[in-house]
Amino acid sequence: MRPILIRNGRALIADTLENADLLVQDGIIQPLGALAPADALQLDARDRLVLPGIVDVHGDAFERQIMPRPKVSFDLPLALAETDRQLAANGITTAYHGLTLSWEPGLRSIEAGSAFLETLDRVRKDFSVDHRVQIRWETFAFEAIDLISDWLERPLDLAIAFNDHTSSTHRKITAGNHSKLSDWASRAGISNEDYLARFGQIWEQRAAVGDAIDRVATMTRASGVPMLSHDDLTLSDRTAFRSLGSHIAEFPLAEEIAADARAHDEHCVFGAPNVVRGGSHTNAPTAADMITRDLGTILASDYYYPAMFSAAQRLFRDHSMPLEKAWAQVSTNPAQAMRLTDRGRVEPGLRGDIVIARDLAQDNARIEATLSKGRIAYLANGALLC
Repeated sequence: MRPILIRNGRALIADTLENADLLVQDGIIQPLGALAPADALQLDARDRLVLPGIVDVHGDAFERQIMPRPKVSFDLPLALAETDRQLAANGITTAYHGLTLSWEPGLRSIEAGSAFLETLDRVRKDFSVDHRVQIRWETFAFEAIDLISDWLERPLDLAIAFNDHTSSTHRKITAGNHSKLSDWASRAGISNEDYLARFGQIWEQRAAVGDAIDRVATMTRASGVPMLSHDDLTLSDRTAFRSLGSHIAEFPLAEEIAADARAHDEHCVFGAPNVVRGGSHTNAPTAADMITRDLGTILASDYYYPAMFSAAQRLFRDHSMPLEKAWAQVSTNPAQAMRLTDRGRVEPGLRGDIVIARDLAQDNARIEATLSKGRIAYLANGALLC
């Protein structure tokens, strides 16, 4: 692995921008002032920011590489390779793929999830950034529990998120709101009628959900894997998941839930697209408002990888947030929440996960280079090469 010397940049070190040369050797950031070997590759970061790589705790944009249109699918190695390129180009050096394990057939089925895990475990060593998995377990998907148990004992780096979209689907169907029925059925690869029939069978088993949640939480705690609760609807939801060991609230659906999570010193995740678009497309809390009021601590790409960098820029430029706090939403805080002590900061001894970008105050701010564990994963501007 060739050493890399990043020269003349303004590096975010210990929450302060410093004019510093940065040496990355053997995949690790070296002490400031360390002498670069003669064979080091040099990058001139003059007038640019040198920032810690982005850590994405939840992104499911990879689904669009697998199934770009309903009933149109591509092989997983091809789809994942394209996803890897998109991650690197957007400065995401650690990505937790939000893999939904549902009772639905099709894209989010248990069979599809198993194939995804097996394939990613086999091919991720060849990718440019660190690919991990957040298993977003639909709590009505009882048949997925054995699969989760199996993968918690394997070396693939995981997080577990508890997700209940079945109850919200029931509320919509009961109210006669079928506006998304065709989308759900298309994703599952079945007719609207078959989807409703399948849903009815699952809903009849709702009394078993509580025991299933307890079982998954118990095995997850034993494994030491981070747990998140997804789309908490009420304070009692957050309280219940907290009691099970889940200390990350992901996309809470009310301000009081976020406030409760923060009062318990828990991390609270919102969507980066929410910041970029100026609000939620599902009428959830406005992410920028939550973060500026310290009710949100982490941004996730959710469904759009470019939103991570853009959201940090919006917080800095449009909401007058200090650079170190804005960038912490996409780097330091998510790394801490996911117990990744070797990344999320530009600090000697940590992984060489680094983003070189134009000043976030500029209209043309963009990522020009991404280093992942000391290797160039993306280089948009050849002029950086000395």
